[in-house]
Amino acid sequence: MTKRSVGLLFGGCSGEHEVSIASARAIAQAFNAEANQATYTLLPFYIQKNGQWHDGEPAQQVLASGHPLASDAPAVPSDRWRLPPSVAEVDVWFPVLHGPNGEDGTVQGLLKLMQAPFVGSGILGSAIGMDKLAMKMVFAQVGLPQVSYMPISRAQVWSNPCIYPKLCDHIEATLDYPCFVKPANLGSSVGISKVRNRAQLEAALDSAASYDRRLIVEAGVVAREVECAVLGNDAPQASIVGEITYQSDFYDYETKYTEGKADLIIPARLPESITAKIQTMATQAFTAIDAAGLARVDFFYIEATGDVFINEINTMPGFTATSMYPQLWAASGITFPDLVDRLVQLALDRHT
Repeated sequence: MTKRSVGLLFGGCSGEHEVSIASARAIAQAFNAEANQATYTLLPFYIQKNGQWHDGEPAQQVLASGHPLASDAPAVPSDRWRLPPSVAEVDVWFPVLHGPNGEDGTVQGLLKLMQAPFVGSGILGSAIGMDKLAMKMVFAQVGLPQVSYMPISRAQVWSNPCIYPKLCDHIEATLDYPCFVKPANLGSSVGISKVRNRAQLEAALDSAASYDRRLIVEAGVVAREVECAVLGNDAPQASIVGEITYQSDFYDYETKYTEGKADLIIPARLPESITAKIQTMATQAFTAIDAAGLARVDFFYIEATGDVFINEINTMPGFTATSMYPQLWAASGITFPDLVDRLVQLALDRHT
């Protein structure tokens, strides 16, 4: 049997560069499992923080060490477009790039121009899944319940002193405190603030505007945070449901990526009816944005009322051995090596 070459694409130009390396290391280990060695040859491709692509020994070095290559100087502009010759050897791509320039449709567009199959959502699903405002509009269109929110632009935040106070007044009157201020197009809780008063609101808006020209302000709710993994293309399947618990004020970047600061409860201790509702909503969200391959869908469950609100969908979730996505599938009966194999097969099916 002819082995397929899988191009593992990792690193990238976002603030989640190190998370991408960690995910790629776990995926590489899964491809090295005996079950996959006879089927696949793994070709790693590392995108340096300055945008330069590396294959061969430099990419293997990053995978082995878990540390990025130093990039003190920006890449020569032409180098950002000069792909390694071994790109031509790839049969199917496995991009594990988190955040902007990775899971927002940009790399997906490049791979589509190459006319090569790739794991995960295409341009549309990736772009909607990355932009929280576009995502929420799509969810609203298909009737998925959400917490109250307001779209805000950088132009509003950085407007003249007469307009800005009225914006803050409107946020307070509409959403009250506490609320969350978020950049629309960043992942891993980067730039997100929980605010409880006017001074914190003004600081949070200014901070979020420094990351993105599109912002979102959401009402805070007292809820349990639960997540469901989705696998498939046109007939997606939902995993069992997991729950995240933590002691910090909210699930920020430090809590997500510092060992011991958050606990994953799999399966979540929920009524069967709530679990079924979450699983149905997860596949509805997946289909609504035209996702493919994989996604993790996050929800708020308000135990006192039984309400479930969709929070967001992540089309390229963290993929380390301890990340929620592969753990949910492991608990659902799909091992990590089998999971990466299924994702490659889904990519090939979607391409044909």
